[in-house]
Amino acid sequence: MKNNDIQLNQNELVQFLKKPSKDFTREDILSFIEARGIKMVNFRYVADDGRLKTLNFVPFSRNHLESILTAGERVDGSSLFSFVESGSSDLYVVPRYRTAFVNPFTEVPALELLCSFYNSEGNPLESSPEFILRKAYTRLRQNTGFLMKAFGELEYYIKSPHNELYPLVDQKGYHQSKPFAKFENLRVQALELCARAGCRIKYGHCEVGSFTQDEFDYEQHEIEFLPVEIDEAVDQLLISKWILRILGLQFGVEVSFAPKITAGNAGSGMHIHMMLEKDGVNQMVEEGHLSSVAKKMIFGILSLSPSLTAFGNTIPTSYLRLVPNQEAPVNICWGDRNRSVLMRVPLGWNGAMKMIKDANPADKTDFQDMPSKQTVELRSPDGSADIYKLFAGLVIAAEYGLNTGNGDKMAEKLYVDYNVFKSNGNGAVRKLESLPGSCFQSAECLVSQRKIYEKDGVFPPGVIDNITSSLRAFDDKGLSERLMKGSEDISKLVRQFLHCG
Repeated sequence: MKNNDIQLNQNELVQFLKKPSKDFTREDILSFIEARGIKMVNFRYVADDGRLKTLNFVPFSRNHLESILTAGERVDGSSLFSFVESGSSDLYVVPRYRTAFVNPFTEVPALELLCSFYNSEGNPLESSPEFILRKAYTRLRQNTGFLMKAFGELEYYIKSPHNELYPLVDQKGYHQSKPFAKFENLRVQALELCARAGCRIKYGHCEVGSFTQDEFDYEQHEIEFLPVEIDEAVDQLLISKWILRILGLQFGVEVSFAPKITAGNAGSGMHIHMMLEKDGVNQMVEEGHLSSVAKKMIFGILSLSPSLTAFGNTIPTSYLRLVPNQEAPVNICWGDRNRSVLMRVPLGWNGAMKMIKDANPADKTDFQDMPSKQTVELRSPDGSADIYKLFAGLVIAAEYGLNTGNGDKMAEKLYVDYNVFKSNGNGAVRKLESLPGSCFQSAECLVSQRKIYEKDGVFPPGVIDNITSSLRAFDDKGLSERLMKGSEDISKLVRQFLHCG
């Protein structure tokens, strides 16, 4: 790691140890704790509800601290996971050193570590969400030689009492600034704290959604990250949601990642950008065009997109966002720069050097061409997503596409170059397959494609059974249509799932 990279990295451990987080060792963590006067160590891990849980330690000696960092601790798995029986519920949680960061909120200096789950024999818990992703990603790397990098777009609403000063303009919040964006300070503080926690931030901004309703202001924001290997991309999202919620509490406002915040206004998605890399080179482009590798990846993800909703859209209000003629996609197709499709190929900065020279004619620097930043973007997931399982599903889908010999040609048949939102499905515009319209239908799609996820034991069958059972229990088939007819209270339903994931 270069010295200037260390100086710019805001994670205190990276600066102190002068090494990237992926190289952290137990001795590194011990030396930092002792040098910085850390008084508390907190283990964090994700349970069924997708939120970070906490186990607090107050080390009283070096031996005690070494024990915590080496052997982890026991926890009651049956209280964390519905698939763990109470008759044999003990699990171990063991810290992953690369995830360490200083808690930015506590008065007592505290170090945070994300953990993995292990069973009574000391083996990784097969059904643990983190291990499911690890199995999927290990197989992809072994079978294809590709690294898979990803990042999320974390959209969220801030709900606060109505303020008459500089009122919000309905659905016109995109890139709005203070004073018209009243909670820019919260977002900026979140960006700083996320960076200090090891997240790689691309940018933050106000999003489209802004409105006033029932004496409350609703202001939509977004934090977008930089591509990292897919297991680290999950960490970024989990930590950032945790930070944003705590800041919301401190500011006295509600922060929600729910897919639908009120009826009739823009919902929040969690778009996922992905790329494949080999030998440090982005494999998504070839001679200035989208590569066959990228098209195979697109085909794999579109092929499994109906069942991926079981991981990425996990509550009934997810399907109030995924409805026809809204901003969220429902048709299974892809296109270039097209925000109406399920998978978008965004701009990849081809010709960046030409632009910078044109914008700055006085600068005579010999700008060197930048490596390609090309990604592909899945636009259906939302903040209710079971992030580990969603990303594991995306890895499996990418490999599925790569293993399909003519996947690139099959992807081309799903390409569209028109606005799907404005098409009426007849005439020159072909009819497109659609995503499921409810949790119940998502469960059915997962059942129909479950063998792909269960191959090589990546997703244990019991996990799939548990997911489908939970989704079916909502009994929400046809819910959107019933709500639109006014037969149920949409506000009550939205409130029920306001703090999902």
